[in-house]
Amino acid sequence: MSLEYVDAALLKRLFISATNHLEQNKATVDALNVFPVPDGDTGTNMTMTMLSASREVQKAPETTVAEVAEACAMGCLMGARGNSGVILSQLFRGFSQGLSGKKRATATDIAGALQEGVRTAYKAVMKPVEGTILTVARESAKAALVAARQGEDVLGVLEAAHREAEATLARTPEMLPILKKAGVVDSGGKGFAYVLEGYVEALRGAALDQGRPAAAPVRAGKDTSPAEKVQFDLHEEYDIRFPYDIELMIRGKGLLLDDMRHHLAPMGDCLLVVGTAELAKVHIHSGNPGPVLDYCVRQGTVFNIEIKNMQVQHEDLRQHAGQEAGDGTGPRLDPSEGVMDATLEGLGTAAPAPEEEAPALAVVAVAAGDGLSEIFRSLGVSAVIEGGQTMNPSTEDLLNAARQTGGHDVVLLPNNKNIILAAQQAKDLAGSQVIHVVPTKAFAQGIAAMLAWQPDGEADRVVAGMQRAAEAVRTGEVTYSVRDTAIGDLTIQKGDILGLAEGQIATTGSSVDSVAADVVAKLMEDGGEIITLYYGESVTGEDASVLADTVRSRFPEAEVEVHYGGQPLYYYLISVE
Repeated sequence: MSLEYVDAALLKRLFISATNHLEQNKATVDALNVFPVPDGDTGTNMTMTMLSASREVQKAPETTVAEVAEACAMGCLMGARGNSGVILSQLFRGFSQGLSGKKRATATDIAGALQEGVRTAYKAVMKPVEGTILTVARESAKAALVAARQGEDVLGVLEAAHREAEATLARTPEMLPILKKAGVVDSGGKGFAYVLEGYVEALRGAALDQGRPAAAPVRAGKDTSPAEKVQFDLHEEYDIRFPYDIELMIRGKGLLLDDMRHHLAPMGDCLLVVGTAELAKVHIHSGNPGPVLDYCVRQGTVFNIEIKNMQVQHEDLRQHAGQEAGDGTGPRLDPSEGVMDATLEGLGTAAPAPEEEAPALAVVAVAAGDGLSEIFRSLGVSAVIEGGQTMNPSTEDLLNAARQTGGHDVVLLPNNKNIILAAQQAKDLAGSQVIHVVPTKAFAQGIAAMLAWQPDGEADRVVAGMQRAAEAVRTGEVTYSVRDTAIGDLTIQKGDILGLAEGQIATTGSSVDSVAADVVAKLMEDGGEIITLYYGESVTGEDASVLADTVRSRFPEAEVEVHYGGQPLYYYLISVE
């Protein structure tokens, strides 16, 4: 039987199936990381992005495919993690634009929407590289269009797209020599192929395990979670100035998002207005829902309204926790384990204390490790989001943290190359708040940037100085190999100790100390006055002191500093200035 069109209900099934299929195979995608370091997280990032999309899709009305696609695009946009997640969000944004105004989608409509997704994604990437997810998406969309023109139905079009995605994926090592050398295909392209395969499975009648709770992200090291991890003291009293957490959708014509942000901003904080001229999502914390709802109703049709009183929820949770503990104090909770991250989002890390005045220029930094987080806070960072090599925070995580600082101007320090795109996307969604991104690729660059930070200085001048300071630092890492591979002239075995200098594998060995010393030597080839060693959770202070003495003996002219970082996976993070 020919499937001539997709309606809203079926499109929901496609998106949910794609999410489930990608989640089931995320470990395979993660394993395709070119470098054999234990931070291959493309599959995890894409899965977390799709899980965010599916949550929005499940709340969307089953009226038109345009509404469902827009909900998916918005969920992807806010949940985008890492470069792969951001690119995926752009593919869905374009897909949504291709289905704009449509009640149901024919095979030709689906093919056209895939093409629009590719166009949007290519526009979002400054320097597109062939042999990546972009190439796989482009060639699969072409195949879909050819199939549609040949009269294939919806299933035939998506089957053609999936076949070509796999075929193109197999060719990616020929397009990118680094893939061929490592013996892998492109991880982002593989993730996108799984998305298409999920569509096909749904159309073929594969059972959807919709009742299964969203899977937790891949955990590595001692503890990683999908967003910032905050220890909340449930017994502590919180003065929530704007206790009502309001979220709603507005459907209309010619919605002016900037004007909406301007009018809603005085009504509360944590304001977020995103979407299109026809469909917008509003999120705000307010002291009174009435004026917010009154204004939004005047803009268009309001639906999917959710209002939570965070103060009441906090009190309820405190009471429940005290009863569970039996002593009236209650436990301290990690928000990734319960409702706290929904009800008290950002409290304790992002928001300054009620009596404190927010700095004119606040800073949000990403870091993995309690020692690294404490160093950033000691330097004046307003909010530290836990993340980095293993778990990239989403666009929404970064945006919420920036909002909670209370600063008109906020600097984001991603401290990892795979978080920079999400940070830039947060900048574009900031509305009335001004976000500046200093594109730090390593923790040590973020530290250097903070040493140049002036909280009361003119924003553009200070940001420029922070960027110059970050660029003046050379950085290295010491970790281990998770598989056999070959990189350049190096033959690497699983379990080998790896030394990276400026993001590239420079040396390998069987001893952490010897590899670390070699990394320092590599970074010191152009000279340096200060060598800093940040030791991770698996390294003792005594071991770090021994390494420091070795480095001092090899470079007596340099000052050597040692700090506890507590980072997972990486024995040492190293900087040379």
